[in-house]
Amino acid sequence: MRKISEAAAEFLASKRIAVTGVSRDPQGHGGNVVYQRLRERGYQVFAVNPNADAVEGDTCYHDLKSIPGGVDAVVIGTRPDAAEATMRECAELGIDRVWMHRSFGAGSVSPTATEYGRAHGITVIDGGCPLMFAPTSDPAHRVMRRICALAGTVPRRV
Repeated sequence: MRKISEAAAEFLASKRIAVTGVSRDPQGHGGNVVYQRLRERGYQVFAVNPNADAVEGDTCYHDLKSIPGGVDAVVIGTRPDAAEATMRECAELGIDRVWMHRSFGAGSVSPTATEYGRAHGITVIDGGCPLMFAPTSDPAHRVMRRICALAGTVPRRV
């Protein structure tokens, strides 16, 4: 297992990232915050929601396989019970970097999805948020990273 900082750096070195669970109503949705920040920081980011055709003024894809040209990495921002299906789709598509978003509460982390992904060669970050790490972080997220690490919702190793 590697340190979270190493896995996060590798994940954020990806330039084409899909974010699942992006909502048509961005208020209070962690997936939307991640999506917006990645877009602002120059990533080629793709919103995924099976129930939306557009979010944040951008095209929204119903699943990962619908994204033209595919992606290098995926942030799962859905309920934990939907994470396993996404992880299986990642394995089918050869996506080898997946981050299940979690700050406080359950977030999107599913132990079953984590186990499945790792068994299929996927680097799975099972907690925390990409915005807690450079180059996408901000002071508030860096403080949250420390608090969440103490609370156990940001893994030390993945």
